[in-house]
Amino acid sequence: MERNGSIEIICGPMFAGKSEEIIRRVRRMEYAKKKVICFKPGIDNRYSQDEIVSHNQSKKKSYVISSSKDIYKYLDDDVYSIVIDEVQFLDMGIISVIEDLASKGIRVIVGGLDLDFRGEPFTVTMEILARAEKVTKLSAICVRCGNEATRTQRIINGIPAFYEDEIIQIGAFEKYEPRCRYCHEVPHKEEIVKESK
Repeated sequence: MERNGSIEIICGPMFAGKSEEIIRRVRRMEYAKKKVICFKPGIDNRYSQDEIVSHNQSKKKSYVISSSKDIYKYLDDDVYSIVIDEVQFLDMGIISVIEDLASKGIRVIVGGLDLDFRGEPFTVTMEILARAEKVTKLSAICVRCGNEATRTQRIINGIPAFYEDEIIQIGAFEKYEPRCRYCHEVPHKEEIVKESK
């Protein structure tokens, strides 16, 4: 049994270059003649139905999955690596799937948002961060002040989304922007968090 299996995660806010970094790693493995299979959740159809696409339009063909277990349908004996983009949109079963694959000697690379628009952790990403052998945390540039952006700001009709708005809404530049800790705004957050204590 090969002993080079591992879990790598690339995380950060929107517009930090996560998909770009994933595609870069895939291309390096392909140059080395390694077999790589890419996946993305069906919910992410912003730029393409069946490709991982970065905001600057780099692309990589991928299988679209609706459940983490679907990954097994596409595997064969000569797979060196599996790559998953937008992992935060998958079910919690993805944790056991990637642990299993890494233990079988497969290099697992995932990318995704670490925080939702409210500035709170996505549970799936948080679990993977704790288990990964390698973590790459990227940042963007805050559109307000130009500092390092680690948060994703959702904008609805020109104003920040409220804390109680739905967590998952697919979008790009028209709905989201990168912001730093100080420029990130979540109206109603303090009141709702206080009430829940």
